[in-house]
Amino acid sequence: MIEPTMPMLMPRFWIRRALAAFTGLLISVALMLPGLAEVRQAPRALMEEGVPLSSQPFYPALLDAVETWEAVPLGEVIGDNPRSTLLNFYVVMAEVGHQMRTISASATTDPGFNWSRAAQQRIDRLQKRFNLAVEALNTSEIAKSIKDDRAEEAAIQLKQILDYVFGNSRKTFNIPNHDAILRLNESLEQDLTDWRLPGTAIVLSLDDSNDAQSGNYLFSSGTVLQIERMYEEISALPARTTPFTTPGLYDFYSLTPGYLVPPKWYLRLPSNLRKLIEVQFWGQTVFQIFFSLLTITLLLLIIAWLGRRLIHTYRDSDSNRSEERVGLQADNIAWWRVLLMAPILPLTRLGLITVDSSINITGTPLVVATFGFYIIYFLSASVLAFLFFEALGRTGAEWMMYLRGGSSTLRLQRISNFVMPICRTLGAVAMVGLIYKLLLFLGLPAETVLAFSAVPGLAIGLGASKLLGNLFAGLAIQTDRPLRVGEFCRVGDNLGFVTKIGLRSLELQTLDSKITIPNAVADDATIVNFSQRSQRSDHSPSQGIELRYSLVQSLSPEQVEDLLYYTRAEVKRRPELMNSLVSVERNGDESPELVCFATVELHGWQAYMELREALLLRMQKIEDQVLKSRVVIGVSYDTTAEQLRQIPSWIREVVESDPDFKLRSCRLMAISEFSYDYVFDFRSSHRSHAAFKDGINQMNQDLLASFARHQVDIPFPTQMEVQKD
Repeated sequence: MIEPTMPMLMPRFWIRRALAAFTGLLISVALMLPGLAEVRQAPRALMEEGVPLSSQPFYPALLDAVETWEAVPLGEVIGDNPRSTLLNFYVVMAEVGHQMRTISASATTDPGFNWSRAAQQRIDRLQKRFNLAVEALNTSEIAKSIKDDRAEEAAIQLKQILDYVFGNSRKTFNIPNHDAILRLNESLEQDLTDWRLPGTAIVLSLDDSNDAQSGNYLFSSGTVLQIERMYEEISALPARTTPFTTPGLYDFYSLTPGYLVPPKWYLRLPSNLRKLIEVQFWGQTVFQIFFSLLTITLLLLIIAWLGRRLIHTYRDSDSNRSEERVGLQADNIAWWRVLLMAPILPLTRLGLITVDSSINITGTPLVVATFGFYIIYFLSASVLAFLFFEALGRTGAEWMMYLRGGSSTLRLQRISNFVMPICRTLGAVAMVGLIYKLLLFLGLPAETVLAFSAVPGLAIGLGASKLLGNLFAGLAIQTDRPLRVGEFCRVGDNLGFVTKIGLRSLELQTLDSKITIPNAVADDATIVNFSQRSQRSDHSPSQGIELRYSLVQSLSPEQVEDLLYYTRAEVKRRPELMNSLVSVERNGDESPELVCFATVELHGWQAYMELREALLLRMQKIEDQVLKSRVVIGVSYDTTAEQLRQIPSWIREVVESDPDFKLRSCRLMAISEFSYDYVFDFRSSHRSHAAFKDGINQMNQDLLASFARHQVDIPFPTQMEVQKD
């Protein structure tokens, strides 16, 4: 009997279990409903149990602040104690919030499309009050580019945070005034510089930017940085309504276009349309997102078009380059590049104002957009600065050429080679300064920027030291101007015409090739400039010619004097040699050198080499003439004293018998082992070296005849050997 009944009892058992569980669940839910109701009523109960604002100890001071601001419309929010600053800020921001709502509500009754004059005056007073409240925030830790925007947002968010704190507080706040601060300072070893609103992260501290003795209290920089986080925590929580609360103030400020008060045309839009365009994504409305993207897109398209035109100017100048275009017309292209780059700055600024103030995006999107606008602005400004200095250099070079009374391409090239490196260096310095300022605007501390600048400095020192050395050497060459374009110079061992002087190197046209010499090498090398710089542009360019002739034999002072005499006379006889200089040099133990320098008309390498060859050959002949113009003659010991006194006059008579010979001196200079030695020097004015040698031949014959006639012997050197047995 039992077995047949088991299958029938099992389903009934589980049904009863399920019904019992469901009944228990209903009973449990019924029992929990009062508790859930109590939980839902908890915030309201806490709010009701809080200390009302009118019961706070600082409430009388708050009312006094209201009366003070009504009597003095343009007072100071910043006070010398935490109570003054905090209550002034709270009162002013409460008035700002009420006025924003009141003025906006009058849009339907205010006549005209734009705000009337009376309404605009109210808006201006509202903005002045708001700016005074914003000054109570220490924004030193915020990036300079977004400092104003973030401070304005933080001021409105802080107002709503204070609404919540003052309305929902369960204890009283004793905010110290000036006397309380003095008493605290007397009781402490160190003066009190910070005060925290109890139970919050709101701190007021002495202003770091001013003298601490002044006692101006601001909302600390740390508080300003945490305001956004604190606002997110309390934004969805209710606050007790008081005459000072401004619920939904930040949403009204951030979700509508315009600065503090939206434009009247926007407020007059139909409510359904406003609900549609004020749908939020990432804290921004559809209206703000659409028009911000439209503004940024238009700006980028304009920048791309201008940049393309700018790049084409370089392509055109490279493909159609000519002497006229590079010279006298190059400044037109340079200024056209400046004009192409200049509109980017005001357009970028206009785009930033449109997105920030007119469309009024806020929060993180505003930070990103502002950083992007500033990056475009400063990079464009740096490029514009470089292009401006380059154009200024080209125009300045032309004006300098005209003022100096010239119009040749060579003169313009010379001036440009001096002016352009300086202007480009100034442009590069301006670019570095603007990029440095950009980094500061983006929020990097000055110390960090300087640390970053040390990295490229180290890279330059390690990998680009040669380039940097050439740049500075090029600047030194352009400043000192030891050589110019078109001049004939010797740079180290290279001799030629200078055809270009750049920032990195200079070009030298030698006899057989064109040599590029790095500026650092040229600056370290010995530069010999053979060109004479004329102040008159109508003079033909001239080049210098330098000859160094090493003397084979050592010469006496008289012979050196004769050598200089003959060489200078030879140079003066040549009309093609101008501004000649002749001298003798000796370097250490090396043989002396005869140095001749002169300038000649610029007529090419062939004529230059022919003239150089002729002068070197003539110097060799002059050396031979100088050596032969000093004669040593010895007479025997049998010569009488009277004959010794007469020998100089006999030699003078013989030498000057040739009208082209002039005796300079004749002296008994030595008593040698076999003779009395006379040394006489003379000068020759023969027109050719062959005539000079003929004169020497005749003079020697006449000397022998004269000595024979006066019975003076010229001995032969002999040696005696004495032997002892």
